[in-house]
Amino acid sequence: MLESVAFVQWCLDNLNYWTVTFLMTIESSFIPFPSEIIVPPAAYKAATTGEMNVFLVVLFASIGAVLGALINYGLACWLGRPIVYKFANSRLGHMCLLNEEKVKNAEVFFDKHGAVSTFVGRLVPAVRQLISIPAGLARMSLSKFVFFTLFGAGIWNVVLATLGYFLPVFVPSINTEEKLIEQVSIYSHQIGYGILICVVFVLGFLIFKAIKK
Repeated sequence: MLESVAFVQWCLDNLNYWTVTFLMTIESSFIPFPSEIIVPPAAYKAATTGEMNVFLVVLFASIGAVLGALINYGLACWLGRPIVYKFANSRLGHMCLLNEEKVKNAEVFFDKHGAVSTFVGRLVPAVRQLISIPAGLARMSLSKFVFFTLFGAGIWNVVLATLGYFLPVFVPSINTEEKLIEQVSIYSHQIGYGILICVVFVLGFLIFKAIKK
């Protein structure tokens, strides 16, 4: 366990495109790991050292997010609802910050919004990592799942990369990665909910127009 933690820390200390992909795969699976401590520092590194390209950071972070989501999707398809809930209520599930209520909430969210929830859910902090599970349980079309997941994860990673790249410019007191992560965690939640409100409004408007026709 300690060796795994040490390896993850090494990845954070040596951010490159491959470690960003690996860590985002972990973040997007059922293992709790916030994207706010991966993408913004990588974008910050791109801005300050030029060792990385911010556009490639977003690309590889999004690829990692899709890979992690596919793990959840595949496990849910393979294991089925009873075993998924049993795992969520197990000691190991609790160590991964899972429980029956969280999985139920993700299922309700998926049932309410349908296939597009895999896109919208990527913008909701409490649902982001779990929305792949009900998609797998419902055996959603894999092509649709990958498309919506990549779309949603891409938008979210653009938000995080933009904060990591530009926030230190506008807030001079942010001169370390620790301070950057602290501020990004605050702003990212606010922006995430703002994007979510806009998306829901647009979807509601399109549905209204369709019904009217």
